[in-house]
Amino acid sequence: MSKEVGKEDLSSLAEIDRFVHEPARLAVMSLLYVVESADFTFVMNQTGLTWGNLSAHISKLEKAGYLEVEKTFRGKRPNTTLKLTSQGRRVFRDYANRMKQVFQDFDG
Repeated sequence: MSKEVGKEDLSSLAEIDRFVHEPARLAVMSLLYVVESADFTFVMNQTGLTWGNLSAHISKLEKAGYLEVEKTFRGKRPNTTLKLTSQGRRVFRDYANRMKQVFQDFDG
């Protein structure tokens, strides 16, 4: 016998931050949440995103105020360092807590 899912069980899904929930942005934010900062190449390798795809999502996260981008040089080579802002950390923590609640709602 299956459990019938009522509207109250799905209400927490409606409150999920869809901007963060997008898989590529979620991967970037998840990675940056557990480190202080990371360079572009490391994030690209860890997430499996292409240079262009990662760059596009970084721009969106930066525009939203969730990500800080610092461009420097190591010797003569350019280096891009990525870091979640305090707002980005708060938004990701809220997202993670909301997702935990969604899964708890279906526990049974």
